Amino acid sequence: MRDDVESGQARDALLPAPAPEEETSEGAAPDAADTSRTSGRRRALRRVLISLGVLGLVLALLVGGGLWYLTDRWAGNIDRVPDVFADLDADSRPAPATPVQEAGDDPVTFLLVGSDTRADVAEGEDPDGRSDAIMLARFTADRRHAQLVSIPRDSWVDIPGHGRNKINASYAFGGPSLLIQTVEQLTEVRIDHYVAIDFDGLIQVTDDLGGVDVRVAETTTHQGYTFEEGVNHLDGAQVRQYLQQRKNLPGGDFDRVKRQQQYLRAMFEKLFSADTFTDPQRLDAALLAVTSAVSIDDALGNGDLLSLAYSLRDVTPGDIDYFTAPVLGTGREGAASVVYLDDGACERMWGYLRNDSLAQNAAEFEDDALPNVPR
Repeated sequence: MRDDVESGQARDALLPAPAPEEETSEGAAPDAADTSRTSGRRRALRRVLISLGVLGLVLALLVGGGLWYLTDRWAGNIDRVPDVFADLDADSRPAPATPVQEAGDDPVTFLLVGSDTRADVAEGEDPDGRSDAIMLARFTADRRHAQLVSIPRDSWVDIPGHGRNKINASYAFGGPSLLIQTVEQLTEVRIDHYVAIDFDGLIQVTDDLGGVDVRVAETTTHQGYTFEEGVNHLDGAQVRQYLQQRKNLPGGDFDRVKRQQQYLRAMFEKLFSADTFTDPQRLDAALLAVTSAVSIDDALGNGDLLSLAYSLRDVTPGDIDYFTAPVLGTGREGAASVVYLDDGACERMWGYLRNDSLAQNAAEFEDDALPNVPR
């Protein structure tokens, strides 16, 4: 019982402190020093949560002790995907990324796979037998930048042991392990960890946050929902339709990829905004929804997760760049509509990832970056 009480007290300590203007138990307002300490703690907590926003992981500051803990309440929601690297030949895998300049840490690369059903994703399957979104997430060695690179799911690539096919077919053929092998063969970028994202679960976060704002370039309609040109405040049901739309968008699936990235950016910004942090119930509900929507490979233990989170404490949403792998265009292979990657431009992008310099060379891929206002 004592352990349960102490655990509950620790979790309470992890939630934001009352706003500075609230009175103390003696009825007096906090002095300037107390207010400064409270604000500093709140800023520190926010920065660490921001650093893990891309992965949907949660770290919090235990205010009283100055130590960092993953809480059972939030981290316990994160499912583990077993043995995703077990079948990979270590000798044939790409070498770890090497920074151009000496840095204190190694770059870390995650493969993010999105689908509408987390349980199916965790098993390497979805209702269509294919992954819906494929993204590389890179945290740089200096721990001050991150990049998210979407690989179109219809990209026509070599799949080890299966010939040429759409990249998401590798998911159906061999689950997470074959998808990792396929992406590593395509990019020669080593994948350090694997994360499955249930986009349907993330949409619940939208409602828990009171909705998110996205800016639309031109008015479109999908499944009875109209998204007006300009800023739209979307609830969960509207976000679902916004992310599913491909028809009536000039770029089709390419624009859908941009909308996925735009939504992630909007959700992270709202999750870590001041109004969320001053509402403990809203914050708690949102973090529970986020952690319930992700599964992580079992090679990343809590200790390693804790160390990574602390090293990323200075990363902010503005330090994250979003790209789509460069493409030449679309075509047909048999009955299938496919995407042809631009091998030359992709090789430059993958090369920058291999030597951890994509952040410094982001301007070269301006046409492949997430615009401020996707269509």
